[in-house]
Amino acid sequence: QKAKDEAEGYLTKLKYLMADFDNYRKQADRQVVARVEAGKAELLLKFLNIRDDYERALATAKKNSAPEVAAGLEGILKNIDSMLTGEGVRPIEAVGTPFDPRVHDAIAFLARDDVPEDSVTAEIRRGYMLNGKVLRPSMVEVARKIVKNSDSANKATA
Repeated sequence: QKAKDEAEGYLTKLKYLMADFDNYRKQADRQVVARVEAGKAELLLKFLNIRDDYERALATAKKNSAPEVAAGLEGILKNIDSMLTGEGVRPIEAVGTPFDPRVHDAIAFLARDDVPEDSVTAEIRRGYMLNGKVLRPSMVEVARKIVKNSDSANKATA
C-alpha cells in the first residue's frame, strides 16, 4: 500500500510537471509570435515612411507637369499599397470623424463653428492600423468652438 501511495504521489507530481511544461511551451510560443509581430510592425512602419515620400514625389511630379514620371510613381505607389494591404495594414479614417486619442495625435486646434466640436477637420499625416492595433497614429487638426465672453462683448460694443 505504501509503495502504491508513493507511486500515485509521483504520478501526480509528473502530471503537474507536464502541465507546467505545456504552459511554459505555450508561453514561449506566444513570446516568439509577439517578437515576430513587433519586427514586422517596425519594418512596415519604415515602408510607410517610404510611401509618404512617394506621395510627396508624386504630388511634385504632377505639379511640375511630368506625366510620364507621375504615371510611373503612381504605379509604384499602387504596388506599395497592395503590399501593405496584403500584410494587414489599413489606413485610419480621420477627416470628419470625432477625435479619438487612441488613433489620432492632435497637433493643431482650429476655432470653427461650422463643424461639431472635437471633430477632425484636417489630416496632416495619415495614420495606419495593423491587425486592429495602431501602427502609426494620424496627425490631425481638431475643431474647437469659439467661446465668447459676454462681458467682453458688451464692453466692446459700448
